[in-house]
Amino acid sequence: MSCTAALSSGFAVKCASLAWAKSGISGASVTFAAPSVSTVVARSSVVRSCRGDESETVSRRAALALVAGVVAASARIAPANAAYGESANVFGAPKQSTGFSPFTGDGFSLDIPSKWNPSKEKEFPGTVLRFEDNFDATNNLFVSITPASKGSITEYGSPEKFLDEVSYLFGKQAYNGKTASEGGFQNNSVATAAILEAKSVELKGRPYYKLSVLTRTADGDEGGKHQLIAATVKDGNLYMLKAQAGDKRWFKGVKKFVEGAWNTFTVA
Repeated sequence: MSCTAALSSGFAVKCASLAWAKSGISGASVTFAAPSVSTVVARSSVVRSCRGDESETVSRRAALALVAGVVAASARIAPANAAYGESANVFGAPKQSTGFSPFTGDGFSLDIPSKWNPSKEKEFPGTVLRFEDNFDATNNLFVSITPASKGSITEYGSPEKFLDEVSYLFGKQAYNGKTASEGGFQNNSVATAAILEAKSVELKGRPYYKLSVLTRTADGDEGGKHQLIAATVKDGNLYMLKAQAGDKRWFKGVKKFVEGAWNTFTVA
């Protein structure tokens, strides 16, 4: 018996019962042969069997659709993960609760502020990497690799003397007119640089020079720029990192990110 036939038979029994009840109320005597217990049970079994088959079919279809969806999603995600992680092997997983992402470049590594964006700008020779704050481009960092004129960073002399070699990093004064000594600037000077820290450190047997410099210009609106430099020599090349932030942003939390990159810069 089909599901439709079973439902129709059940509906007929209900209608007959309703007619018998109405006749009883009006006083007329109507007699119906009640279906046997075995017939009702059989009909009930058929209905339940049909409903069970339908439920089982729907459940199987839903399960197959779910499995197919998971497989398709996995196939789409896998190449993306490889492109940005395993295959490229450039960025590591972001460090939990630190705000940094480890970066491995050509012979060097450092932690980059995770909310900074890559930049194609190449302000200085040999730039191989540059990132900047997506909120304020004044805050940025770059790594350069250039031919070294010395066999070791220590052969440049003291960290302060090495700074003379790379003074181009701070730009040159474009204005050559006469000025009075105001705002901490010397006569005829509209820019100044103060070395806040200069030291030599050794990491895994390799010497590095690390300097912290505060530069100011007469027309600056940031109160100056904190510029941190880390440099070393390897295989005839000078590897150098410069990370900077405006003085106002420096004291509003950017200091952590600039120093984080500066302190993690290493050359393999």
